[in-house]
Amino acid sequence: MICVPALQGPPLEGLYFFGAASKMSAMRALGLDVGSKTIGVAITDEANIAAHPLTVLERMGNVKDARVIAELCTQHAISDVVIGMPFELSGRVGLRARRVQELINVVRPALAALPAAPKIHEQDERFTTAQAQRVLIEADMSRQKRKGVIDQQAAALILQGWMDGHRPK
Repeated sequence: MICVPALQGPPLEGLYFFGAASKMSAMRALGLDVGSKTIGVAITDEANIAAHPLTVLERMGNVKDARVIAELCTQHAISDVVIGMPFELSGRVGLRARRVQELINVVRPALAALPAAPKIHEQDERFTTAQAQRVLIEADMSRQKRKGVIDQQAAALILQGWMDGHRPK
């Protein structure tokens, strides 16, 4: 009779356990590209390496929008919310940026009421829609399909820019 030693697989607990994300509190960030009619939403992967488009929300007014954003934060265990600020080319706060700030003023207390209140960060979003448009054109996406995903792609670029700027050096 031949004895075959038991195969050693990956550890079932500890730092290198593949299921550790369920034991550790893997926090994620949510990115928002706020427009007048829609809000593009992106989310980080569980390793906080890359931002990915998630969805597009139809605007329903600041209070309802804040409620939906808070629900997304709870659903996805969000620790940080990154909101794109549409500054003017000169860097000044214009009409669009003031509208986004009005939404932030409503989102802030809605998130503060959550058990694990996410932090809100503002990220300069100048040129992200144009950059997202180029990415989608290079991916050979039709004009009709681009229209449906441009906002969430812009949100992913906003979120990725924030992540890249906040990595430990």
